[in-house]
Amino acid sequence: MTQLYFHCSNSKKVFVDQRGAMVDGLAEARDHATRVVQSFTSERSLEDWRDWILHVSDDQGDELFVVPFLFVLGKPH
Repeated sequence: MTQLYFHCSNSKKVFVDQRGAMVDGLAEARDHATRVVQSFTSERSLEDWRDWILHVSDDQGDELFVVPFLFVLGKPH
């Protein structure tokens, strides 16, 4: 198991994940990242999430991969 952190940002704001999550491999990290994005975007808000990016980092602060919110949200209809 590995401790990873799931930070979210756009050009104006940053949400830093202070707690992180224990995951067992990159597939589980990807699934957790998707759930994090869904938790942000499912809340009633005036925020336009299309330009947000989720950054997945290890406990050393090295970025492993990013997930643009648009990848989870899909294209607008």
